[in-house]
Amino acid sequence: MKTRNYLFIFLVTLFFSGCIVYSFYPLYTEKDLFANEILTGSWVDNDSTEWKFEHPYKGKELPENLDSSSYVLFLKDKNNNESKFSVHVIKLGGYYFLDFYLEDFLDNEELDLASFHIVPVHTFAKFTFTRNKIQINWYDQDWLEKLIKGNKIRIRHEYNGDYILLTASPKDLQKFVSKYVDSEEAFKDGIEAVLTRK
Repeated sequence: MKTRNYLFIFLVTLFFSGCIVYSFYPLYTEKDLFANEILTGSWVDNDSTEWKFEHPYKGKELPENLDSSSYVLFLKDKNNNESKFSVHVIKLGGYYFLDFYLEDFLDNEELDLASFHIVPVHTFAKFTFTRNKIQINWYDQDWLEKLIKGNKIRIRHEYNGDYILLTASPKDLQKFVSKYVDSEEAFKDGIEAVLTRK
């Protein structure tokens, strides 16, 4: 198994361990996206993981093909293990949100039975930023589970006893995150990442 596969296992443990809310559909639609340079560049978190955000190209790598409304995120740990995410920024009700989607985690020749049981999903987080600092806060899945079990929220989802997977449309997801964006409980035990510019 190549080192990047170990990083994928780490990422699954970190991002998909039940600590955050994940969704089958993205938080955004194409009309929600806008050109921006908020994330562009290299950042580092408290675990010395490098977060490098770049705009992708649609087609050939020509200036006119640069997609400045989306990002490719390369996560590289201190052992140089790397994984790749597609990231989109949207703004809802005066707040900024990030939608993450795992793009690349295994080489094709490394596919095995375990690989066929892994389905990448979207995660989304609220974030705040200054020129040299980004704070990212993911919604907490335990908090969501309590809301669902207490019939305090109605949102399309699947629950297998261990994990909740939201299956709501982007429009309904946006209503959900907007409603609870100021809730301390929503983020209290969720994952937080604080990035500083390199």
